[in-house]
Amino acid sequence: MKIDPNNIDQINKKDLALHNPSYDFATETLVRKGIDVNQVVRKLTDFQVAIPSWALGAGGTRFGRFGFQGEPATLEQKIDDVGLLHALTKTAGAISLHIPWDVPKDYEAIKQLADSHNIVFDAVNSNTFQDQKDTKESYRYGSLSNSSEAAREQAVAHNIEVVKIGEKLGSKSLTVWLADGSSFPGQTNFQDALTQTEISLKEIYGAMPKDWKLFIEYKPYEPNFYSTVIQDWGTSFMLANACGERAYTLVDLGHHLPNTNIEQIVSTLMLKGRLGGFHFNDSKYGDDDLTAGSIKPYALFLIFNALVYGMERNPQNPYPAWMIDASHNIKDPLEDLLQSLEAIQEAYAKALLVDQDALTKAQRNHDVVRCQELLQDAYRTDVRPLLRQARLNHNGALNPIEAYRTLKIRETLVAERGQHSVATGL
Repeated sequence: MKIDPNNIDQINKKDLALHNPSYDFATETLVRKGIDVNQVVRKLTDFQVAIPSWALGAGGTRFGRFGFQGEPATLEQKIDDVGLLHALTKTAGAISLHIPWDVPKDYEAIKQLADSHNIVFDAVNSNTFQDQKDTKESYRYGSLSNSSEAAREQAVAHNIEVVKIGEKLGSKSLTVWLADGSSFPGQTNFQDALTQTEISLKEIYGAMPKDWKLFIEYKPYEPNFYSTVIQDWGTSFMLANACGERAYTLVDLGHHLPNTNIEQIVSTLMLKGRLGGFHFNDSKYGDDDLTAGSIKPYALFLIFNALVYGMERNPQNPYPAWMIDASHNIKDPLEDLLQSLEAIQEAYAKALLVDQDALTKAQRNHDVVRCQELLQDAYRTDVRPLLRQARLNHNGALNPIEAYRTLKIRETLVAERGQHSVATGL
């Protein structure tokens, strides 16, 4: 399914009477504060967030999975769904594939399909947290850290194969998340597990093309609950340094213990030039994988404040790869992703309004009240008119969810795919 741009244009015309005065008012207010509104809008347009293939179907829990009608049952349908999101928002211009769930049968046809939607292929993701039907060794007791040499070799070979698949699609990075760890004291030798992981990652890194990046995720718990091998950003940072200059830490908002100061982690990694990627979601308790900005919107803004500062003042850090990483169990997956994209753009826009020079001056003068006021003034600003204008400038929808429902996209997908279609890989 593709959206006719004329249909979006017709829907937008109904909303222009409300949008134009709100955008004019926002522009006038921000200009008086010395904000270059046109520059903010341009940055919002340039800020593209990758959609993971696994977020396009209904998610699940450890106890079961509740399907959603009209799910994308093939890679082609997943790309079409990202195309729908990008047509509406103009901010979802990439897809991140998970292997072996998303291995193309015809690479050229898949690339042509993605190109027809103006979509590129972001980082490819390996999977050694599940045993596949055609694998000889089991990852029950770990993959890259496994005490079994055969299991480690199999995991390394899988990651190298994922890189080869990504090369054919034009991807330039590999994301590695390990479920490796232990659930009981004494089950694993911590030093051996870490050493084996480092050796394995170095082997994968050495097999990657010279223009590729390796993103190393971390997570303090789950599915193992006593220990995980790469449990925090420091361990990921250490492993990235051990691999080489093209290896980086990847920050997932859900991969932290409650109340962790993620903005400080972001700042440290960017200062050291090691923040490679960023996964957006939200949580109440742990790795809940909820809609970005749905629980802790101010925290998301503070993280973006650190990101904006780093992108402007830390040239030693490459431009990060952005992706949503969520698992939907209740909402229409596409509507959920639309909400996440909006929340991410809103937090980014507010962070762009922060007067970093004034904030630095207040920090150096120990004016704590002024520091808080500068941040909260930006956070309290309604930037939604700017987001709408950024979409309007590129023929996106002023109100993506409203357009999604007006165009009856889910109903059309159900009619095309059936009520019982199931997204591959979940």
